[in-house]
Amino acid sequence: MARFARVEVLNRLVEPGLVPVFHHDDIEMARRLMTACAAAGLTAIEFTNRGDHAIDVFATLTRHCRDQCPEIALGAGTIVDAPTAALYLAHGAEFIVGPSFSEAVARLCNRRRVPYLPGCATATEIADAEEIGVEIVKVFPCESVGGPTFVRAILGPSPRTRILATGLAEVSPASLAEWFKAGVVAVGIGRELFRKELLERRDYDAITQRASEMVQWVRAARRPAG
Repeated sequence: MARFARVEVLNRLVEPGLVPVFHHDDIEMARRLMTACAAAGLTAIEFTNRGDHAIDVFATLTRHCRDQCPEIALGAGTIVDAPTAALYLAHGAEFIVGPSFSEAVARLCNRRRVPYLPGCATATEIADAEEIGVEIVKVFPCESVGGPTFVRAILGPSPRTRILATGLAEVSPASLAEWFKAGVVAVGIGRELFRKELLERRDYDAITQRASEMVQWVRAARRPAG
């Protein structure tokens, strides 16, 4: 069962503007990665549903959050159907993220008062998701659908739409500035934050440092021009 109110989770996603996205089969490493992100002030974290035993790792992580890191709102990503969403919700998921939009998942999350961030790639998909109660849509794959230009085109006629971009081709001060100036409320970042060489060295301090650096980039990107 979720520990946080829906609005609190949404604020945790939007306020820093950066959502770490990761998966690891090693439970101890997964714990350390999550804690490294929290040390940088990132307390809404997405664990992706990949592999046969992902739910076992997730269940252990939610218990760790409850007992040792109560500030972390841990969500489940790569969720494509309602039964899988229900499984993760039963194990304490604070939000659900999908690569595509599912009305059944949206209805389930609404009943549980849990945020649902589905992947959308067209204006119609975004409108359908919002009509059934989705508050933040995930533009995915964000580069393939048109990048920041697509975001600006959507927000022109629909300024109240809130967009999370994932799958960025580049993560730098300049690229983040372009996305936030286009109007996204947050970005989801995986491999550029959890770099392979850092994982191989188990350099959790370096991951915290990189996460902190990216948070600063987002803050700079959000500053008004001039």
